[in-house]
Amino acid sequence: MPWSNQTGGGQNNGGNGSNGNGGGGPWGQPPRGPNRPTGGQQPPDLEEILKRGQDRLKGVLPGGGGGGGSAKFSAAGIALIAVAAAGLYAFSCAYQVEADELAVETVFGVPRDDVNEAGLHFAFWPFERADKVNIGVRQVNIGSSGRGGSRQGLMLSGDQNIVDVTFSVQYSVANPKDFLFKVNDPVGMVEEVAESAMREIVGRRPAQDIFRDDRQGISEEVRRITQDMLDQYGTGIGIRALNIEDVAPPPKVADAFDEVQRAEQNEDQFQEEANRYSNKALGGARGEAAQIREDAAGYKNRIVQEAQGEAQRFISVYEQYVKAPEVTRKRLFLETMEGVLRESNKVIMENGGAGGTGVVPYLPLPEINKRSGGSN
Repeated sequence: MPWSNQTGGGQNNGGNGSNGNGGGGPWGQPPRGPNRPTGGQQPPDLEEILKRGQDRLKGVLPGGGGGGGSAKFSAAGIALIAVAAAGLYAFSCAYQVEADELAVETVFGVPRDDVNEAGLHFAFWPFERADKVNIGVRQVNIGSSGRGGSRQGLMLSGDQNIVDVTFSVQYSVANPKDFLFKVNDPVGMVEEVAESAMREIVGRRPAQDIFRDDRQGISEEVRRITQDMLDQYGTGIGIRALNIEDVAPPPKVADAFDEVQRAEQNEDQFQEEANRYSNKALGGARGEAAQIREDAAGYKNRIVQEAQGEAQRFISVYEQYVKAPEVTRKRLFLETMEGVLRESNKVIMENGGAGGTGVVPYLPLPEINKRSGGSN
């Protein structure tokens, strides 16, 4: 080789080359450099290195390097190569499916109906191929998380108000075959369909429903519409939950909206106070009415009982009058006069008599009665 010719083969001749220069080059010594050894040493011969490598390879392979075992070496080498190729092919055909995955095999690009679960499986490459999909719960967030907002979350409500809705959709793969082969971008479709359904429902409802009154009902209705649309498209996706994270007005009208919210809260507070006062007044009025009805019923019973007693007394007197009219008449006169005179002021004067002085022109009879402490 050129390298051997330039060195002159001095190393193989024990330092005495054929050119008689003592193992040197054409100029009497080998060329030197900063990394070359001194003392007449030359770089290794490439042919010698290749020859040594071939000898070592023959020693490792079956049959050795002799000429008589060339046929045996060829058969054993071919068998070893075949075994290695078969092992490599088997290794390339095997694949592992994890616990949270499912795999769908395709034959010449056509998916099979069965689905492989967790474990070790084989697909005969290049005719078969296995596509794996994670069946765990995934989540996609739609809209903005603050009042800065994004155009994706801005929606028009049924009462012509603009709201910024942020919500999340949790889903999982229910049909791996449809998920892998029927839709080009199933994850993007989940986001688009959920956003469209949310816009539809918000557009039907007043803003107050989405802000406070009926968030749960709106979430459930949007989840149902989203699932129906995904089933129609054959995405193989199942919606687990749809949660409305935040609802806010656009930033330009946020202050005005907060004022409206405070006014509505004050209105609710005043209504609560009015209801409490109304309940208190109504309860007091009902209590007084019940007391008046009880008093009236008692008065009624008392009057009726007194009337019945008077009637019984009159009947008993009449019975006695029938038996003795004169006696009864005189008795009634005396009892009546007794009752009249008992309640009136009276002065009894005696006329005549030896010590009588008569009546002076002015006599304050009521004053005399008061001083005596009673009526005479």
